[in-house]
Amino acid sequence: MEWFYALIIGIVEGITEFLPISSTGHLLILEHALGIRKSDLFNVVIQCGAVVAVLPLFPDRLRQVFYGWREPEARDFIIKLAAAFAITGVGGVILEKFDFKLPDETMPIAMALIVGGVLFLAMEWWLENKEPSDDLTWTVVVAVGVGQLIAAVFPGTSRSGSTILLMLALGMSRPAATEFSFLVGIPTMLAAGSLKIFKALHRPPPGSVPEDWLLLLWCTVVSAVVSFIAVKWLLRYIQTHTFIGFGWYRILAGALLLFWAAE
Repeated sequence: MEWFYALIIGIVEGITEFLPISSTGHLLILEHALGIRKSDLFNVVIQCGAVVAVLPLFPDRLRQVFYGWREPEARDFIIKLAAAFAITGVGGVILEKFDFKLPDETMPIAMALIVGGVLFLAMEWWLENKEPSDDLTWTVVVAVGVGQLIAAVFPGTSRSGSTILLMLALGMSRPAATEFSFLVGIPTMLAAGSLKIFKALHRPPPGSVPEDWLLLLWCTVVSAVVSFIAVKWLLRYIQTHTFIGFGWYRILAGALLLFWAAE
């Protein structure tokens, strides 16, 4: 059953890590449904697997970053990408300095899911008949950095959900907002994940149980494969669709969590 549970966890993590529906909220729903709880180290490792897997989906941007950096347009993009990452990094260091602990109670996560869903519906209503832009302004860059911090402080918000909402509000098109949200999220989540893995391995929490690394590897591979498929689908989907479906889905998922919390 452990291997079957790891399969389910990997599938859920892979689907929800980049989609604007909160991987934290869905893993909590899964814990309720299966009656299991994995360690923070387990969750962080499978998250990193999901993040690394989507890199091949951005070949043009990767070539621009590694080979085209001499060109002014490429340098401008790299600087803005690094700036959004830096804002999140500095904020993360400050939170760490004040010993901030990410809450994992059901109620606030459920509320964040519902509020985010309502905001997506309201944003899509507001965007009707407006002409979006693909311009990556410095205002958008700062907003993305702040959006990632909001997601770090309020679990259930969704990192991609908060950043995409802010970029849409600032006039960016859905495809451009989705791409930049993902590209900023990759180094952010890998840096945060690597730090958590290092701390967990060198200073294990008191009373922690040693990880089954073969099981963890299985779950990570599943998460990576599913994440690749999910992000590839979303990048195509958002070319011709809105985020309304994700808004309604978040509201439903949040309501389900509230139902469990009330039991």
